[in-house]
Amino acid sequence: MIRLFVPHDLAPGAGLDLDEGQSRYLAAVMRQAVGDEVAVFNGRDGEWRATVARVGKRAVSLTALSQTRPQHVGPDLDLIVALVKRARLETIVEKAAELGARRVRPVVTERTNADHTRVDRLQAIATEASEQTGRLDVPEVCEPVKLEKLLAAWEPGRSLLFCDEAGDAKPVLAAGLGEGAWAILIGPEGGFSPKERDHLRGLPYATPATLGPRILRADTAAISALTLWQAAAGDWR
Repeated sequence: MIRLFVPHDLAPGAGLDLDEGQSRYLAAVMRQAVGDEVAVFNGRDGEWRATVARVGKRAVSLTALSQTRPQHVGPDLDLIVALVKRARLETIVEKAAELGARRVRPVVTERTNADHTRVDRLQAIATEASEQTGRLDVPEVCEPVKLEKLLAAWEPGRSLLFCDEAGDAKPVLAAGLGEGAWAILIGPEGGFSPKERDHLRGLPYATPATLGPRILRADTAAISALTLWQAAAGDWR
């Protein structure tokens, strides 16, 4: 069944006016007609059955019918990733949504080789990935900030898995990951600077870890780290 993320509150009989992109997708691409059913979710009220109530030239409206799954929130996991080239960053965001990250936080480091990105496009990619994977929420994609600024305003109680490929860190699965709120930090393709690495290793909430003997590109590193964290401390256990 087609799944759509909507901003509306969901309740029996609620009317849902879709935006232009979703309307075009349902009517022109998927050829949905009045009476067809789709699944909808909003990140708050679980998943609902909805029926197509109206198909116009530019707008499609749905009517919510009944809840099919109660709201469930996955692990409290942020992915912090240094900005990389557009295609790789888009892959990272898509896979982060598939692998259960709650937020994606792009950062600028001393060796970052990209300094801007379209957050609206990345958010749309995260939304589409969530629709396709059965998630009941959509990860937030944050505006890029400098790494030093993010660390200076670190959230109390959140642990940091720092993927350090140039040090003597333990493998991720041997790093002693515990429960609770976590973040995974992936550096730029040029690696962290010595100053950044020293600072990160001195943080009381940071756990350095390695992703193996080979040098990984940023997108591969992000996917690997998310997978290993989910297996060790997330909701795959």
